[in-house]
Amino acid sequence: MSDANRPEKDAAAAAKAGAGAVGTPDPSTPQTATEAAHEAGSQHVPTQEVAGVPTGPDGRTPLDVVDVRTGMFGAAGSGDTSGYGGLVKTVAMPPASERPYGGWFDEVVDILAEVLDEAGVAFDDAIEKVVVDRGELTLFVRREHVVLVCRSLRDDQDLRFELGLGVSGVHYPGDVGRELHAVYHLCSVTHGRRLRLEVAVPDADPHIPSSTSVYPGHDWHERETFDFFGIVFDGHPGLARIEMPDDWPGHPQRKDYPLGGIPVEYKGAQVPPPDQRRAYN
Repeated sequence: MSDANRPEKDAAAAAKAGAGAVGTPDPSTPQTATEAAHEAGSQHVPTQEVAGVPTGPDGRTPLDVVDVRTGMFGAAGSGDTSGYGGLVKTVAMPPASERPYGGWFDEVVDILAEVLDEAGVAFDDAIEKVVVDRGELTLFVRREHVVLVCRSLRDDQDLRFELGLGVSGVHYPGDVGRELHAVYHLCSVTHGRRLRLEVAVPDADPHIPSSTSVYPGHDWHERETFDFFGIVFDGHPGLARIEMPDDWPGHPQRKDYPLGGIPVEYKGAQVPPPDQRRAYN
């Protein structure tokens, strides 16, 4: 993006700064969290309706509950031998943040919006939401635009996130329709900044375009994420398992993957694998 065109666009962006977060609904139209979730077609449960769920770092912003887990190790029935069968853990994620994001975050979001606009893509079409949590900036990107967003962040002179630190996966079985998340960590050596991209896809269609054309160092990271989580990175130059044998069934870091193991004989008694043991609740 040229410096000649940036000042007047910056001024226009500043004039809009009070109109709410980029990529979020206009706050002039009041909505409850439940209405917003239903309007967006979200499967998330607003935390205001779940007792005991913590709020965000500001002590006020409610988190989005994606799952409530019980017991340990993901075992059900008689599989939990830890004695923590009664443990209940809420899995909650922060919602879209509101402006001002603070620090350099607003500047990066505004510049990225300009660069995407010049590429013919509206910011709201490429970015699902902007989240600032625990002093870190995360952009939730729609998968069809992840390569464009990466290239824009790398190439613009005022962004210059030229270093890709890797790709990792997360599995949220309770996040219906968004069970698999790919997480990208980017660093601007030029400006001394870091941000995170996150792309969510369903179990039934775990495809994301490969980012190796922008960050070649993501090659092995995408292979590992495919190996352990089953996310398929379309366009990868050689997407194959990197840790497990080629004929290994399933993807071992998914939360629905069985613990497995083999029976162990101990003083004449058989100790079954972890996910088949008796629970002491």
